[in-house]
Amino acid sequence: MSAAARPRLLYVTDLAYPARGRRYCDEDIALTARLRAEFDLALCHPLDAARLMDGFDAVVVRNSGPVLAYADAYRAFRERALSSGTRVYNPLTGKADMAGKQYLLDLTGAGYPVIPTVDRAEDLHRLPVADRYAVKPKLGADSIGLEFVTADRLAPLADGTVLIQPRVEFSYEVSFYYVDHDFQYALYAPDPDRRWQLRPYEPTVGDLEFAGRFIEWNDLGHGIQRVDACRAPGGELLLVELEDLNPYLSLDVLDDAGRDAFVAATCRSLHGFLAA
Repeated sequence: MSAAARPRLLYVTDLAYPARGRRYCDEDIALTARLRAEFDLALCHPLDAARLMDGFDAVVVRNSGPVLAYADAYRAFRERALSSGTRVYNPLTGKADMAGKQYLLDLTGAGYPVIPTVDRAEDLHRLPVADRYAVKPKLGADSIGLEFVTADRLAPLADGTVLIQPRVEFSYEVSFYYVDHDFQYALYAPDPDRRWQLRPYEPTVGDLEFAGRFIEWNDLGHGIQRVDACRAPGGELLLVELEDLNPYLSLDVLDDAGRDAFVAATCRSLHGFLAA
């Protein structure tokens, strides 16, 4: 393929976002350096994406930060992309974090292995008894607005705008990373108080069956997703979050072979996405 025929990608990232325990800029600089072998790339801030997307074959949304910080601009970007038929990767049909936190309520109601979640006072009885409960905004992200309260404080807060979950005394958190529907690698945080100090994790067959259920449920034909789970006191995994908008990938934790495999899978996915 000649250079002129190479696909043109607009890569959306906030290189200056101050993520706790992570450096968005390092990950996206490294990943775009690899993707340039097969694509023509331009990087832009999420606030500029709607204005700049014309003339590109697709828009790739990566470490763009919580959309809560630029909700109106993100809404305008989605509307323009959908109306113009612009290809966005991940596709804008995601049902998980891309669409807010309603999915945690839906999955709870459907009996999926998630941390039990309700949003209204009349449903508080459905939660297991706990010393404290996590209360977080439905439109929150990156632990923004999260607080832990006792049961006697829940009723006034449960007005439909927040999610309420029992605080689970888990032994560790683990994340499963997928490109399209294909598992790539898993990482875990052995210390519950240090979420982003990650190590490689070797998943069991049961672990992959657990994570795969949520990938199948979301039904994205192409894209990068991260299934975050915790190991509950009974030994089972419970879903914490299904990140399908702009999951941080922690590529710096992988060895060279792991990074090479992920980049190759992402390139295949992007080519398939553009050809679909």
